[in-house]
Amino acid sequence: MSESNKTVYVAIGADFGIAVSKFVAAGFTGSSGMLTEGIHSVIDTGITALMLVGSKRSAKPPDSGHPFGYGRELYYWTAVVALLLFSVGGGLSVYEGINRLIHPHTLESPYWNYGVLLVSACLSVYPFSMAYRQLRRSKPDQTIWRAIRTSKDPRIFSVLLVDAADLIGVAFAFIGVLLGQLLQSSYPDGIAALVIGLVLASVAVILANESRHLLVGETADREVVDDIRAIVEADPAVDRAHHPLTMQLGPEEVLLTLGIRFREALSAADVGEAVDRMQQAIREKRPEIKRIFLEVESLQLHRERSGAR
Repeated sequence: MSESNKTVYVAIGADFGIAVSKFVAAGFTGSSGMLTEGIHSVIDTGITALMLVGSKRSAKPPDSGHPFGYGRELYYWTAVVALLLFSVGGGLSVYEGINRLIHPHTLESPYWNYGVLLVSACLSVYPFSMAYRQLRRSKPDQTIWRAIRTSKDPRIFSVLLVDAADLIGVAFAFIGVLLGQLLQSSYPDGIAALVIGLVLASVAVILANESRHLLVGETADREVVDDIRAIVEADPAVDRAHHPLTMQLGPEEVLLTLGIRFREALSAADVGEAVDRMQQAIREKRPEIKRIFLEVESLQLHRERSGAR
């Protein structure tokens, strides 16, 4: 099992346990914030499971209909997750908050809420910390926000963002319950539900934006592109290399196309050896580059074309 999938499984287990505890507490207390948090956790469980569906489907081998494989299907399921999180998670949370403000209801047994919120926070911290550590290992020199923006693996940043929303939601639910208890009012609880809904909607927008970039064909990381160019230009047979064109086909799969002008007086055998040499060097340095397409051009041919113009 890959580390990314392990993080997703841990998140599913934590979200399911949190959902059960929150619904139990909501039944005893009548808290709309707690009910909203329970709905939030059920949705988290379902949408995180969808990430596993996407991960499994993206691992299918290439076929005649999809010669480059199914790697980008994971990005499609990330977009589905974002849509569900925005419409169901955010929408229901906002609806519940508005309903509680219109039809106030006094909280019962608020200490149930405190206990469940504590358990929820503890369970959410573990998958969040796993995703955070994994993201930091892959992007050690970047800020966490920049690492999310440049990550090519939605299994990591989705868990990170969703569990961050969990922890923020727990904090607002706690504040709502506490203020409701102190003020003997249900309005803070309803406002907390509204805020939780807005948090969910904001996370959904971020996920949708990241999946959009990946779906339309985002380039590989700058470091990958720089390594490719350095390897090619260092080869003694190369006169000039054009800018590498890359496309992210999956979290660990990149397509590369590159135009190369070879030096004068090289035989066809020399060019063939140079191409093999560069492909091997690129794959050793960057194993995520699975498919390499090189357009070769001799210096003599370049001169002839320039003269013809």
